[in-house]
Amino acid sequence: MGSIEKYKKYFTKEYLMGPNSFRLLDELIRRCPEDVKFDRTLDLGCGFALTSLFIANETDAKHVYAFDLWVSATENYKRITANGQVDKIIPIHGDAMDMPFAEDYFDSIVSVDSYHYFGCKECVFAEKILPFVKENGYVMIAIPGLKERPQGELKQLFETWAEGDDSELFKTATWWESLLIKECGDRCRIDVKEAECYDIAWQEWFESGHEYGVRDKEFLDRGLYDILNFLLIYVRKGK
Repeated sequence: MGSIEKYKKYFTKEYLMGPNSFRLLDELIRRCPEDVKFDRTLDLGCGFALTSLFIANETDAKHVYAFDLWVSATENYKRITANGQVDKIIPIHGDAMDMPFAEDYFDSIVSVDSYHYFGCKECVFAEKILPFVKENGYVMIAIPGLKERPQGELKQLFETWAEGDDSELFKTATWWESLLIKECGDRCRIDVKEAECYDIAWQEWFESGHEYGVRDKEFLDRGLYDILNFLLIYVRKGK
């Protein structure tokens, strides 16, 4: 595993879309189970495909599929080409709810700071995600979450910061574990844990100079910092 310091040039407002996704992905990989294989990996919700570059460089992946709805495949292809990974990373524009892959195709599916946007509903994981990973393969997810549900004035502050309905996308570790057990507990091994990179991932976002980073800091300084966290989710298909 290489040093995350190699990617510091991307810790800027031009590339970061929130708390540092490199930190989250680095920890997600470092703490993954020993039997994870990356040979054919799907980077689900890859954004600018920088997480795909990290996976390609820092694991033994042979092919990484950079899949995103909001960033075009052409734009990501240019970035992938400029970084010399055109033979290893395949950019695809598409919707996670309608993926164009064969079932049992991937050794691993990795999703950093995107799964909560579409995965909070029942049946999404079992029907839209899990089928595409091989038996004994892994789905590994890093997302923002909650240590506890905010109450009173803190709840109002949280909902203002998250702009209404988006506040419903933040869940506790217990909530995610319960959902996934309900979805596929009898055919999967599930582990949900709190990430350790919380402080530095936020700090690097604040320091990026992005206008949303400045806004986030104002709200987190008013009390939200103590109730938020990042969650690492590991689901092995097959026990």
